[in-house]
Amino acid sequence: MHRVGRWFDRGKSSLNASTQSLDSLEESQNLEAALRAVELIMDDDIKGAEKGLAEGNSSFHKLAKGTLAFMKAALGFEQEFMKEASEMLYEAESSASASHSKAQHDSRSFNSTIYDKGTEFILCQAESQIMSAVVGVLNESLTESIRGFYKLRKAYITLDSIVQMEASFSKRRPARSLSSSRNQSMENLPSSDGLSPPERVDALPQHSVQPAHPSALRNAENADAMEKEESDDEFHEVDDRNEVTESYTGHLDTDVEDDARTELDIRIERMNLTHGSSGLQPEGMLRRSTTISSGLLTEGPESEVFSNPLDVFIHSGTNLMSGLLNLLISIIPPAFSKLLYIVGFRGDRERGIRMLWQASRFSNVNGAMAGLILFGWYNGIIGFCDIISDTDPSKPEDVEGYPAKRLEGLLLEMRRRYPNSHLWIVEEARTEASKRNLDNALSILAQPGKSQLKQIEALHMFEKSLSAMHAHKYQLCADSMLTCVDLNAWSRALYYYIAASSHLSLYRYDKSLSAKDKEKHAKLAEELFKAAPTKVGKKKMMGRQLPFDLFVARKISKWEERATRWGCSFLGAIGVSPLDEMIFLWNGFKKMNQAQLEDCLGNLAWSETTPNWDKEDVDEYAILDILKAVVLRSLRLHEDSKAVLSKKLLHQGAHEFKGVNKDDWMAPTAHHEMAVNFWMQRTGYTQQHGTRFIRDPAEQLPPVDLKHDAKLVQEVKVHLEKAKSWEKYELDARLGMKITAALAAVKRWEQRHAPALR
Repeated sequence: MHRVGRWFDRGKSSLNASTQSLDSLEESQNLEAALRAVELIMDDDIKGAEKGLAEGNSSFHKLAKGTLAFMKAALGFEQEFMKEASEMLYEAESSASASHSKAQHDSRSFNSTIYDKGTEFILCQAESQIMSAVVGVLNESLTESIRGFYKLRKAYITLDSIVQMEASFSKRRPARSLSSSRNQSMENLPSSDGLSPPERVDALPQHSVQPAHPSALRNAENADAMEKEESDDEFHEVDDRNEVTESYTGHLDTDVEDDARTELDIRIERMNLTHGSSGLQPEGMLRRSTTISSGLLTEGPESEVFSNPLDVFIHSGTNLMSGLLNLLISIIPPAFSKLLYIVGFRGDRERGIRMLWQASRFSNVNGAMAGLILFGWYNGIIGFCDIISDTDPSKPEDVEGYPAKRLEGLLLEMRRRYPNSHLWIVEEARTEASKRNLDNALSILAQPGKSQLKQIEALHMFEKSLSAMHAHKYQLCADSMLTCVDLNAWSRALYYYIAASSHLSLYRYDKSLSAKDKEKHAKLAEELFKAAPTKVGKKKMMGRQLPFDLFVARKISKWEERATRWGCSFLGAIGVSPLDEMIFLWNGFKKMNQAQLEDCLGNLAWSETTPNWDKEDVDEYAILDILKAVVLRSLRLHEDSKAVLSKKLLHQGAHEFKGVNKDDWMAPTAHHEMAVNFWMQRTGYTQQHGTRFIRDPAEQLPPVDLKHDAKLVQEVKVHLEKAKSWEKYELDARLGMKITAALAAVKRWEQRHAPALR
């Protein structure tokens, strides 16, 4: 880290690019050297990457150095690395801007047949801005988060202009091909236009690097000017000392917290007052998404279009960054809708995913990063949700649902490209876990060898901890979680809490242990539980304290109060299995096989045999019911699951769970779970997933009954609407993400089947 840090010099280093020759040959050499070096990161050769990057000072090298720093920050979530990444990305952005200015006036600079002169440098600038923005959003400061959204806005305008260049080039290729070779068939037109490179350059109009809507560029310039003008203004952070949750309430129409909303309104209003009618006009911009057309998305790496490495870099980088940007903006919780006014457009998730798939086809660092984002999306976000779009087997390029075969192919390709990388080992393990093969996932994660990058090692260990937790391998889970404490400082309170819950599970459920060993685990559990609140740090994201830190502190306080009230030991005051509750919060039931799910039912049944069960609080009964219902639903015992939910939970209101230290997330979760049951009972779902827990190839599946399914989908909507309109509750952001994904899946189902149901 220190070696990378020494590359950063606040002097005049950012101007070096403008004083160097920019002839096309040197550009290509600089690009290839930088890409070669930074790509070593993807194969866990950090030392090799640092050595290669230290040998160059071009804008490409600076961007590559910033990318390495960004990966450390994004994978580790630690302030030290976020600060370093911000500094290095700022230098990369400045260098790219200087190089772009030089390229536009240097006759020796690279002339592309597709892009305007200097486009490679404005792409470097946009990449730096997007990575810097992500670091800003991960930062503790709300101020930095908001500034990050301004950077996203500027990067979007740049990327939009590049994809318009591609669209323009694509439109002219077939027309020129027809005029130069009338006997050529239409299917061959995309691969050959019959022009030599000089002729092709003359045939294309000279673009300036501007979006189709000049007002958008003016808006970005105004936003930039305002940002500089206010950089030294006092900006008060959100005071969240009394809050127990994240800002996102899970309500699709709610606003940001009053204090944050006020700050955003003030900044937006000041922009409008300062710049008048040519300033920020978010309503108009929000009505349009990206102007991306199909462009070159059908062209693969083997196409003659990409014969020049600079063109390959621009195309793959544009698809990577535009895809990431569209995806990021599309999943911003609606409670932060004010931030969309800063960005100036709404994300297009389908387009974003399609562009990321395109970028992943290219064997360079852009392709590798696109692959990582895709796996993060499918095995992370989509894997976390329960109601997702049905895949369309007739469309191999379908971006909705969970494209298992396509992901397997991508994983094989990435493992081939980067055989030494632990990043892809983690993704391979996640893929196995998504198939309910937790033992296989743990075997993959147990492979010898360590990553050169501490942040990747921490990611590897945390994934191992979660897989062990889901597989009920209590000792392994506890040991792995405590190892995470030394590797990462992001949420040490959570690591201690899960480790303590694992030792409690050994004490409660492992019948093979002697009385002495049980007491040893009981002692460890209590020590770790009581240590957890002392590990709650001051870390924040977008000005708000980490939700799991607050959750842990409240849980320990709850159990201490119950122990005093009941006159029992601390462990005796702990109700329903906290480890199984944590498994639910990480959606681990979705990754368990039948035997593991049945073990969960046994753990939950244990709670009802304790001496204090008859005098339990209402929230503990509700926790037991919701966990039971989720396990039964995961076993495809839908009627049993709905019966548990209908007995009490669906009829309980928010007022029943109010009070100091009470858990309050179960009632809205019950409505979401009811929706999931109805969704899984559709004949269309059964056709894809079978009727039993593990589908039998010889199983006779019922034909799809759209009218029957439509009635169930209406039930799904009813319960999702109730869940989304619930008042604020703890950890609502986690359920809110599921609700948002579910409503989107329902909408797509209705759009797809509307013609057949008329």
